[in-house]
Amino acid sequence: MNTKAIALVVDDEPDILELLEMTLARMDIIVHTAANTEEAKKQLACTQYDLCLTDMRLPDGDGLDLIKHIQLHYANTPVAMITAHGNMEAAITALKSGAYDFVSKPVDLQVLRNLVNTALKLKRGEPSQVERRSRDTLLGDSVQIRKIRNKILKLARSQAPVYISGASGSGKELVARLIHDKGPRTDAPFIPVNCGAIPETLMESEFFGHKKGSFTGANTDKAGLFQAADGGTLFLDEVADLPLHMQVKLLRAIQEKSVRPVGAQIELPVDVRILSATHKDLHQLVEQGQFRQDLFYRINVIELKVPGLHERSDDIPQLAEHFLTKIADQAGLKKPTLSEGALEALRKYPFPGNVRELENILERALTLCEEDIIEMDDLQLPAINVGTSNNTPEAEQPEQALDSFLGNQEKEAIEKALEQTRYNKTAAAKLLGISFRQLRYRLKKLGID
Repeated sequence: MNTKAIALVVDDEPDILELLEMTLARMDIIVHTAANTEEAKKQLACTQYDLCLTDMRLPDGDGLDLIKHIQLHYANTPVAMITAHGNMEAAITALKSGAYDFVSKPVDLQVLRNLVNTALKLKRGEPSQVERRSRDTLLGDSVQIRKIRNKILKLARSQAPVYISGASGSGKELVARLIHDKGPRTDAPFIPVNCGAIPETLMESEFFGHKKGSFTGANTDKAGLFQAADGGTLFLDEVADLPLHMQVKLLRAIQEKSVRPVGAQIELPVDVRILSATHKDLHQLVEQGQFRQDLFYRINVIELKVPGLHERSDDIPQLAEHFLTKIADQAGLKKPTLSEGALEALRKYPFPGNVRELENILERALTLCEEDIIEMDDLQLPAINVGTSNNTPEAEQPEQALDSFLGNQEKEAIEKALEQTRYNKTAAAKLLGISFRQLRYRLKKLGID
């Protein structure tokens, strides 16, 4: 039985056909060729191909028509477009039409080999099996979340850049990880980076690396985030926070599929899929001139909107069960149950902080509840107007600083109470005015041995 991969190459230029045929043959791939759309369709009807490479311009039509034909009739066959150098508009149109990836003329053989190797890793597994595994990670059975899971499975089979939009705390990084995990790059690194957390002066070095001696403090060569993600996925979270000069360099790195470390003379090829996200409105930022339109056009080939928790309140009971199990296990406590009143209050609450806020509310409620039942009062839900949200990164930073300060104060108080009671936890809890259960949880949370 023949186990070699079979590829179909569609191009009317004999030189290109010969180059691609030789390159793929050296990779131990059987190659069939076609000079036009009609020939290609006939061959597709006779053979199950593992990959198709097609030129943009063909004598009897358009490579995009062939991509759409393959998407419609042979959805399991990844197809890549061969475009003219610098024609990003054609490449992006191809990706939007369902192309797996693209390669520019003159063909860079290393880029081609990377593309082919990644495409051949695509699993032909049953979609239902992959969907079940996704359901275990992205929890919920609402219509909205089922649509997201189905979209993730389709996006995982492509190399198109995806822009993930949604409010803070809605799970954008989780969605990005699933796109990576369900695709052919799953065995390679997934590198998340918060673009707003890198000092502007260090950005170029962090993204592209640097050579020893290229600036003060550069004592050794250092690889950047692109090199760290080579073969895998780079997730640019809060991409809207990139300064304009860095947006230019990022656009070049994405289009050329190569990076130049600070202080280096030559560029290094990188094979990276780009996923990006932000809670801000990038469309509006483009209109205001704060985000480059060409970069937005490049990273927003496909947009995936993650719904806020208030849009999928039917998922709250399942999410609450998951978080209570996780929090109780981490704290070494028995998992409490939610009373009907508490569950109803959670259903009605607008959750401006989304899934992240739900977890924080349940973590606090678990320490306050008595007899392993969380009542509505234990939730301590803040009074808030529906549709308002203060959980911007700017607001979160002072909150995190306050949490850190209060955590240190609490730790000192607990340690002092333990010393006064000669480390009798029951007596220390009484002295602090909290239950023994709450003390046990706080000791675990604050890392007090």
